[in-house]
Amino acid sequence: MTTPTDTDPLVHRMRPFGTTIFAEMSALAARTGAVNLGQGFPDTDGPAEMLAAAAEALHSGHNQYPPGPGIPALRQAVAEHQRRFWGLDYDPNGEVLVTAGATEAIAAAILALCEPGDEVICFEPYYDSYAASIALAGAVRRPVTLHPTAAGRYAFDPAALRAAFGPRTRLVLLNSPHNPTGKVFTRDELTLIAELCQEHDVYAVTDEVYEHLVFTDAATAHVPLATLPGMWERTLRISSAGKTFSCTGWKIGWASGPAALVSAVTRVKQFLTFVNGAPLQPAVAVALALPDDYYNGFRAGLQARRDQLSAGLTAAGFDVLNPEGTYFVTADITRLGGRDGVEFCRSLPERCGVVAVPTQVFYDDVTAGQRLVRFAFCKRPEVLDDAVARLSTMRPVG
Repeated sequence: MTTPTDTDPLVHRMRPFGTTIFAEMSALAARTGAVNLGQGFPDTDGPAEMLAAAAEALHSGHNQYPPGPGIPALRQAVAEHQRRFWGLDYDPNGEVLVTAGATEAIAAAILALCEPGDEVICFEPYYDSYAASIALAGAVRRPVTLHPTAAGRYAFDPAALRAAFGPRTRLVLLNSPHNPTGKVFTRDELTLIAELCQEHDVYAVTDEVYEHLVFTDAATAHVPLATLPGMWERTLRISSAGKTFSCTGWKIGWASGPAALVSAVTRVKQFLTFVNGAPLQPAVAVALALPDDYYNGFRAGLQARRDQLSAGLTAAGFDVLNPEGTYFVTADITRLGGRDGVEFCRSLPERCGVVAVPTQVFYDDVTAGQRLVRFAFCKRPEVLDDAVARLSTMRPVG
């Protein structure tokens, strides 16, 4: 009988991925009693109409397997929603797929479209599941770094983006509005991305879960890449209910695009979760059809909480990079004596009773984000008041 010679049974391509930073920081918050501004989930529930629809579905027989692509009512609602807000036309029968959140949609897309050795261009810092999904596919990530500018927003070097494209480039993975920076890509930036995708004949996978969280003082509105000339045909557009409707635990997402792309993703997705969230799908269909007042009010509430936390961070000595969208604000720790974001965030609960996430873990180029940390402001105002009061005990160095 033979015995394994490798003491770690995990495949090599996944060994760099340990416990996520979110799990580590949430455990630290629980252990210390700190205010957890690390993980991006709201502490209030979503719209009453959506919750009522879910309760009704639970009690009216919607508890078995739904159809593989998702229930027709939700696929129809997704298609109507995208036409209403973005002018995008998708056939709910073949061009919309319901998934277990955006995370599954991204993983299934990369697994479906990338052969081992193919290259995926992504903008760093990036959400941690991107790197893991690329590794699972045996593909290679080609990061393009977003750098803070003197104007207080993030931008990339166009030459660096052009240089990232090559003969093995298979797709561009774009997140806008962007987590963790809060950047909203401008039309000029998107136009360059679109031109390069067409020049090199590659696909685009767009993560747009924060599509309705672009603030009124942003430099630009949200523009789906699929709306640009020549891009509908090569773009898989991903979004979800979690962020827009404060139901991150429901894990109801969707992918939309040309039938050939959606079919490819479906063939992988069916062997991941198969289906999910049967009684929640009708409720999300109800939420997607809510009037504009809901979307405008939700955005205004988040913008007020962004301003509340940003002011507190500034007063505490952080240099704040004002986000244009999302749930998050990033801040530079240099004036507070910080040199390494991981060390800073691990010590922050003891220093002032607040938990944040070090942005450097979302970079390949660690030095680019070494002094940046991310705070979530998708919390009740009184929770943010508590966090700001605790942060006020910190003092700038020098």
